[in-house]
Amino acid sequence: MALKKFSFNVIEQDRHARCGIIKTHRGNINTPAFMPVGTQATVKATFIDDIVKTGSEIILSNTYHLMLRPGVDRVKSAGGLHSFMNCKLPILTDSGGFQVMSLSKLNKIDKEKGAIFNSHIDGKKFILSPEASIKIQKGLNSDILMVMDECPKKSKDYRLIKKSMELSTYWARRSKKEFGTISHKALFGIVQGGLFEDLRQKSLSELIKINFDGYAIGGLAVGETQKEMFKILDVLKNLMPTEKPRYLMGVGTPSDILGAVKRGVDMFDCVLPTRSGRTGLAFTWNGRINIRNAKYQKDNDPLDNKCKNFNLNKYSKNYLNHLFNTNEILASMLLTLHNINFYQELMDSIRMHIKNGTFEQFHDRYVEKL
Repeated sequence: MALKKFSFNVIEQDRHARCGIIKTHRGNINTPAFMPVGTQATVKATFIDDIVKTGSEIILSNTYHLMLRPGVDRVKSAGGLHSFMNCKLPILTDSGGFQVMSLSKLNKIDKEKGAIFNSHIDGKKFILSPEASIKIQKGLNSDILMVMDECPKKSKDYRLIKKSMELSTYWARRSKKEFGTISHKALFGIVQGGLFEDLRQKSLSELIKINFDGYAIGGLAVGETQKEMFKILDVLKNLMPTEKPRYLMGVGTPSDILGAVKRGVDMFDCVLPTRSGRTGLAFTWNGRINIRNAKYQKDNDPLDNKCKNFNLNKYSKNYLNHLFNTNEILASMLLTLHNINFYQELMDSIRMHIKNGTFEQFHDRYVEKL
């Protein structure tokens, strides 16, 4: 029996903010959507069943890390990433390009060979070409694959960013050729160009010619200000294809997400809610809470009375403060789950207000508070 074809439809729009549905053979994804990050085939400190209970409809895993450990062959032997990690949700895998630049001990970029790098774990040499990245992602059997790109560090050097953008475009063509035609999966292109508006426009124009199933915006959340990020999104919002999903990679804070949705973005991922949860920072409708703070030692109220989807309010701030200050594993588990749940409640509220035509008011109410 043929698997359901990947598709995307916008169902409501409030100015540039869009509400839509991505359909995959593993289930539908309501957009705007936030993807919890399961870097190494696990969303750290949580059970996948609990991730599902928060309302998460898709997660992200990392090609670079899974390539190094446990290796694609082990994942394939288990029947693919979904079987390996016992996850029924759709999974998006990134290409590994960002991690090559940020984590590897030594790396060199070769236009034809790809990224030549030494593992950050044991120094072993690897070569990751656009074709190899796609083959690995196919081996992992993810549902949405990303093209191989180069993600340079923030720079004001126009020639450097232009050269990197052109290389990413070349690699995108090779990635598309290697991907071929798989109707039940999707391949997304990645718009690069740093903070240079003309390079961003050129990158997007070339990717549209190649024709991808979705378009990601990469090379942001790498040290630029929120104002600089939004300026690039303002440039792209009227140029990106309206019938394809738009994915802002590695973003971000609740206010980042609100501002990006306002500018037409449909998909997000970030380690912030999980990483913050493991260190004692909670996101709530009343702002951020550092639960390690001594003032919570006598606070027997829950973290957030507005918490709806997942009943974590049976744990007081007093108790959570105790767990963190005694280094109990449960502390990381509870706050990680709370933060993912908060992010999903935020996305649910965003979708509701777009459908009701009240997103602008919702944005203005919370963009500074969160």
